[in-house]
Amino acid sequence: MLLRRDRAMVAVSIVLDVAFHAGRGGTVPAGDIAERLGEARRGIEPVLQALSRAGLLGSTRGPKGGYRLGRAARDMRLSEVVGAVSGASEEDGDAAGPGAGRAAGEAPAGEAPAGGAPAGGALNAAVVAPLWDALEALLLDRLGETTVAQLLQQAAAKGLRRPTPEALNFAI
Repeated sequence: MLLRRDRAMVAVSIVLDVAFHAGRGGTVPAGDIAERLGEARRGIEPVLQALSRAGLLGSTRGPKGGYRLGRAARDMRLSEVVGAVSGASEEDGDAAGPGAGRAAGEAPAGEAPAGGAPAGGALNAAVVAPLWDALEALLLDRLGETTVAQLLQQAAAKGLRRPTPEALNFAI
């Protein structure tokens, strides 16, 4: 089954946003992340929770709370980020498990349903399903090779600069 592109992209965008804006030891509020991504906060909460459960993000509660990376960006592969959200439960509003996107009783692509003939026909089973399987394998390989630190380097190469915290002013 091909990855849920929308949920995977949101997860990668969230982790990159946190890495880019949190700095050393800082946190990024969920509302700020949602605003920068153009998403509703309620819409990204299940993704934030999945990333936190996987240990990819850490969170701090309270008025100055927010999210930070769970470990160094150089040690975090995009395949882990996508994997954290691709196994989401239906209670999160996203059925991305083995039966995702199929009607009740419908067989996976290329497999025979209870009646006998392969779903989508013999052409689909012989050509289209293997094509999608090969494309997904390539995508997963690329995600496994890419780290969050590499994305931060790409952002810097494109001229994007991390925000710097305001200097403390102790003048009275």
